[in-house]
Amino acid sequence: MPDTVLAAEPPATIDALDTPALVIDLDRVERNLRRCQDYADAHGLALRPHIKTHKIPEFAHRQVALGARGITCQKLGEAEVMADAGISDILITYNIVGEAKLARLAALARRCAIRTVADSAEVAEGLSAAMRAAGLTLPVLVECDTGAHRCGVATPEAAAALAARIDSLRGLRFLGLMTYPAYGGTEAVSAWIAAALAACRARGLAVEVVSSGGTPDLMRAHEVAGVTEHRPGTYIYNDRSLVARGACAWEDCALAILATVVSRPASDRAIIDAGSKSLSSDLFGLEGYGHIVEYPAATVFALSEEHGNLRIPPGTQGPRIGERVTVIPNHACVVSNLHDFAYGLRGGKVERTYAIAARGRTQ
Repeated sequence: MPDTVLAAEPPATIDALDTPALVIDLDRVERNLRRCQDYADAHGLALRPHIKTHKIPEFAHRQVALGARGITCQKLGEAEVMADAGISDILITYNIVGEAKLARLAALARRCAIRTVADSAEVAEGLSAAMRAAGLTLPVLVECDTGAHRCGVATPEAAAALAARIDSLRGLRFLGLMTYPAYGGTEAVSAWIAAALAACRARGLAVEVVSSGGTPDLMRAHEVAGVTEHRPGTYIYNDRSLVARGACAWEDCALAILATVVSRPASDRAIIDAGSKSLSSDLFGLEGYGHIVEYPAATVFALSEEHGNLRIPPGTQGPRIGERVTVIPNHACVVSNLHDFAYGLRGGKVERTYAIAARGRTQ
């Protein structure tokens, strides 16, 4: 595992930041966190934010301080970073397979409250063997494919059958059901989970937790029958994809890339110093690779590694060489993973530098 990169002291002003720079509006972050926590509290849902978006321990602690039950991580490496930072309640929503990873999971389970998922008997049996050898008991949720078509058992009956298998294995405790639903699928997810709950209860299995996730349909999480917790991630920052889906406004987007115009090779084109290594190449079905706050009619129409190509509409002047622009990315989570540091802004000033401690933790 790579060592955590230490953050340098931030410059005093935004103008002193070198570019491209990942910047975070801390007032917007706070509003986003409070809005989501208030929603969860109002509907009796436990909030378990997914840290894959920010990957910053200080933000995870803030989420917990505001009332989150714990956090969610996708990879063991992320969970290890968060545990090192003192986060004590972590759900890993990924099948953990292989001796090396299972040994790391057992080590992690010795020092904080860990729960994880399985979508097959093979995964569950591997977890069981590792926990038995370590003398531990691990809570496990059955991952359910309710329409997103990633991991997960395919039917409610399969969910109940795997739940019964987990319940029978030494070293494991069946905890409940977990899903990452497809966008716009609230009604279908609700019907799927209701059937799975009925199938589990028919086998005499208690379902303590029903965990759903995602930011796009966040404000409909309470409509899923039986859901007890929700795992949003992107809500802390928001991004262009969520604005396009009507889940937030531009004023709710807290993360951006500050870039400098380095070339104006034609009247209808400008080049910024932020390419795919700063903005990522995720399109999310959108046209272009980000929203330029100062020039909303312009389009980031192409990227190479270090160059962002801006198309300037006819009849508009566009930015000058040396001018700085603010780009709200299509996908905040991936952009976080591209940078070592983020600069926290408040009131137009750089308040502090954050090390993105869990970036690059793909294992």
